[in-house]
Amino acid sequence: MSRLEDRREAREGLKVLAGRQPLVAALDLGASKVTCFIMKPGGVNREARTLQTVGVGHVQSRGVRGGSIVNMDEAADAIALAVERAEQVAGASIQGVTVATAGGQLASHRVSAQVSLGARPIVDADLSKAIGQALSQVRLPGRRPVHLLPIAWSVDGQRGVRDPRSMFGRQLGLELLVVSISETVFQTLGYCVERAHLEFQGAVASPFVSALAALEDDEMDLGCICVDMGGGSTSVAVFANGSLIHVDSLAVGGAHVTADIARGLSTSIAGAERIKTLHGSAIASANEDREMIEAPPRGDDPGAGPVIAPRSMLKGIIAPRVEETLELLRERLKASGAPLDPGAGLVLTGGASQLAGVREVAVRVFDRPVRLGRPRRLPHLADAASGPAFCAAAGILQRAAFGPREVVSLRTLAGGGKAQQPAKTESGNPLSRAAQWLKDNL
Repeated sequence: MSRLEDRREAREGLKVLAGRQPLVAALDLGASKVTCFIMKPGGVNREARTLQTVGVGHVQSRGVRGGSIVNMDEAADAIALAVERAEQVAGASIQGVTVATAGGQLASHRVSAQVSLGARPIVDADLSKAIGQALSQVRLPGRRPVHLLPIAWSVDGQRGVRDPRSMFGRQLGLELLVVSISETVFQTLGYCVERAHLEFQGAVASPFVSALAALEDDEMDLGCICVDMGGGSTSVAVFANGSLIHVDSLAVGGAHVTADIARGLSTSIAGAERIKTLHGSAIASANEDREMIEAPPRGDDPGAGPVIAPRSMLKGIIAPRVEETLELLRERLKASGAPLDPGAGLVLTGGASQLAGVREVAVRVFDRPVRLGRPRRLPHLADAASGPAFCAAAGILQRAAFGPREVVSLRTLAGGGKAQQPAKTESGNPLSRAAQWLKDNL
């Protein structure tokens, strides 16, 4: 707990620096690792649309399973250590973080609204009225919205309008995407960050920010599916016409593949992870029946020899789990009713996507072109932090610098904004408070 106490003292010392421009800090809290990226306000190059971090830190995750926190002290300690390492590289201290998560039964809901107008230009108040009307249709008991994103505006039935302000029309239409997670998971996440003596500045959906980091603008416009394959979950973000249109998540990830290997070969979790990294593949390879692999035995019996098995057995364990996960995701996408373009490609991010053969399995399951995604707008990242596993942390920084702009800020949704915090309503529903905030602030 000494690391947490040190962080508490450091935060007390930061109060005298409140007048300075704050650093932007991103935290990816996953089941396999915790990553922290730090960026100074001057690290944004708007002409080249690139970013530059001043600090990166990542440690093995503890206290997190399947995208949810299962041990508060261990998770808070891992957060504090990752942030501390990033601060040492940056030579500066941070006060708060925005957290990327794929846990909490991540899901999305699409709602629409129509507002009648007079014969005058559309103004912000009209947009606010349409958004408030759309939010009033949503009831999400026990859930907390983390993103409120316009999918598309329309004026007198003309769809595809990016910004309707100053346009003339008699009817303004809006289709809005509400991305939400479990309220209890959200509260636990915020409390865990505060236990690490950091300000909780809001949560974002991992597949959404991973897509922001990995996708090209053309892919978002033409249609794309971003699959974020983490250690504890596999989540998806679907884009069309430049907007996010669907988010979903499965509580199955790379850690489940590791557990399958440990059971199938009667080895330890650490041994299974090492074998998966060195020899694992989801597709067949030459001579795999004759090639043997060794795994350490379970327990501490000094007389027990290593577990020896053909590499084909390892492939026989990995491939069914990877294929089943992607097939479940495919069926969930079909059932969602999200308008998927037949020519939309698929981009894989997350640490589990780096396993050999995953791309080939994804091509077979989805019958679409598939590529591996990496952070695009951080050219100065070291090789060790520039792979698919770091897309979520990079995407938080990109979202802070370049958007997309949401109808309600993360701080407001997290209940952290004081001057602009939504007024409390009788229901206490975050969506109701967001609608009230729109009336008060737009």
